Amino acid sequence: MSEWYLVWVPDHGQWGTLPAEGVLGVQDLPQAVARIGLKPGDPVLLDPQCRVDPDLLNYVRSAEFQSLKRESKRNYATDTRPLLSFLSSRGVSWREATRQDLRDYRHWRCDAPENPKRISGTKWDREAAAFTKLFKWGKVYPLPVDISRREDRAADSVSSRVSWLTPRTWGLWLDVGLRGHTRAGIAAPGWESRTELRNTSFVQLVLSSGLRRQEGGALLTLELPTQRLRHGRYLHGRIAGALTRSKNSRTFYATVDAVGQVEAYVASERAWAIERAQAAGRYEQLPVMRMVTKVTRGLKPKVEWVDRDGVIGERELSLLDWRERQWLFIEGPDGPEPAWLWLTEQGLPMDPDRWNGVFRMANLRCEEVLLTPEEREIKRQFRLAKVRAKCPYVTPHSGRHSFALYMLIVLNQLMETRYGLTAADRRDFALLFGDPWFLVKVLLGHSDVETTKRHYLSPVSHLQLESILAAAETTDEGEDVENLDGVFSRLARETEGIQDIDALLGAAS
Repeated sequence: MSEWYLVWVPDHGQWGTLPAEGVLGVQDLPQAVARIGLKPGDPVLLDPQCRVDPDLLNYVRSAEFQSLKRESKRNYATDTRPLLSFLSSRGVSWREATRQDLRDYRHWRCDAPENPKRISGTKWDREAAAFTKLFKWGKVYPLPVDISRREDRAADSVSSRVSWLTPRTWGLWLDVGLRGHTRAGIAAPGWESRTELRNTSFVQLVLSSGLRRQEGGALLTLELPTQRLRHGRYLHGRIAGALTRSKNSRTFYATVDAVGQVEAYVASERAWAIERAQAAGRYEQLPVMRMVTKVTRGLKPKVEWVDRDGVIGERELSLLDWRERQWLFIEGPDGPEPAWLWLTEQGLPMDPDRWNGVFRMANLRCEEVLLTPEEREIKRQFRLAKVRAKCPYVTPHSGRHSFALYMLIVLNQLMETRYGLTAADRRDFALLFGDPWFLVKVLLGHSDVETTKRHYLSPVSHLQLESILAAAETTDEGEDVENLDGVFSRLARETEGIQDIDALLGAAS
């Protein structure tokens, strides 16, 4: 046996019931784990004999590893475990690994035909970064792999998977996947979803704002946008830096309709879930509860609270990560209520990664309604393009992609048609406010406009969108004949990767 194992340090209050006699002679296991410098969410790697590797434990406790965010720690540990198993199968410890060992491992992971679960170049680059950090910390020289070396990076690495849906296709996915409609567009008999309003509200908010899953999924009720822009169609709010990848706070914009739907969820489904939780005494059973006493205003608002032991604390709102936010409660008319916006049916904060399951179930629902039984029997990755085109497939990040595409087209249309800018005018406008790429970059919170082009909009970066929009026929009054739906449909026909309802309905007919 050469398989390595991976376990995780539980969160506070998640250790379960520990035996009174202790675990392996340790009376207070959580305190013992904390004393050696391990934090909740930290990985512990066990060798094939289920023994803790002291060197790898020291690596996890090191400043280099502890500087990583929790999600990065999880990714690095899960990427490292298969490498350790591979080296063990050769009778080689990780400190003895050579460049040939890593070349062989890379071939197996990426290219070997006999490997049924080969990975992409993008995934290899992430793994190579994890290995490089480990080998540098362990002073293994020459480095068996180094992500900074061109030969150790994948040539076919793609920064991200772009998943776009046109606005009408989002409507189809929402109706079928989350509202339980049939192919005819009416509610299916017996359809019941106690969280329909919550789910559709989240999707509409992400789709109208471009927020990432964690950014939108970790909002507090007090962070809902309330300030309208001049013409009233959009509201703007502030997303905390601790929730973003760049760790910088930024302004986000959401439509009045999307925020209104969230407010309807707060007043109905969410209120009922809180009422049931209070009646069941669930909040009193939580291991940590911080009652918010004050939220200061200004450029750097702070949250002040008092916990169950009477200990007073405060922290800048922008510095609260999503786990700390789940501990925040406010005093409601009938007792404590979570400040966390999105709640489960039990009235408890819903972890951001649980949205993956909501989207997965909606995709399955679309398959059930829009595909034949024979087509559903075939796994999605093996379906022909004609079959895949009949059924929209969505992930939480698809809303961000689609938001970027929508804003790019709208901004191009504003510059080319509504404002009637000449080439010289457009250059002046770009100098003052930025071109559409730059403006979308700001909305997405990217640090570099090239990141916007490369990560999200590369499939259409070769298209002359300005020419497409300028070619739209106009009436004698100068009004566009081709509306935005027409533009999206044209792009879907001419560009790979955009899901549009016309193609879906055409494939289904």
